[in-house]
Amino acid sequence: MPLKTSDLVVATDSLNKAYQLGDVEVEVLKGITFKVARGEFVAICGPSGSGKTTLLNIISGIDRTTSGKIIVLGEDLTVQDENFLADFRCNHVGFVFQSYNLVSTLTVAENVAFPMEWSRKPEEEVETRVAELLETVGLQHRANHFPAQLSGGEQQRVAFARALANDPELILADEPTGNLDTKNGQKITQMLRTLKANGKTVIVATHDPELMQLADRTVCLEDGRIASLNE
Repeated sequence: MPLKTSDLVVATDSLNKAYQLGDVEVEVLKGITFKVARGEFVAICGPSGSGKTTLLNIISGIDRTTSGKIIVLGEDLTVQDENFLADFRCNHVGFVFQSYNLVSTLTVAENVAFPMEWSRKPEEEVETRVAELLETVGLQHRANHFPAQLSGGEQQRVAFARALANDPELILADEPTGNLDTKNGQKITQMLRTLKANGKTVIVATHDPELMQLADRTVCLEDGRIASLNE
């Protein structure tokens, strides 16, 4: 299977992931093979426990495969060390976590700035970009607030702003509307619709029918395997 192709953002080949829980080995992903082209919006669906979050974690380099291969943006992540993966995530992948994962001791503006500071961007550029992103997500008035002072919907929008900070080629989102009410869920859906319109490559794990409808295609997981590929 030729994986290094310029128009591919993600390519997996017979990807497997297992965790050791005491004496028991739990297989979470089993023989996952699929591709995501540049500019595609792909929804990963499936019941809880089917492996959606694990697959996103492996695509981002947060987690490693047990066997098989994964290439993201031309890089074989299976052979890279942790320092490479951390820099790769920061500069090329925007990850929106289901639990937001904002740093509680940092303000909203500081949370959004963090990936750019990691990349050693100039201070003036960081300040300009933070202001631009907070305006985009409608939270400029919350810049100096802390995550605990925000609603769940506001925290999710900050998480999106942080994920977009370094203008990554790939956006990953894990159940981005799962913990939100209808109104805030619609705001997140609109942000994803805008990313799609701007040609970003987006992979979202979701149960949300509206997000699945927005996607170019869906990959459905069941018991760690691909049950269906809706082209």
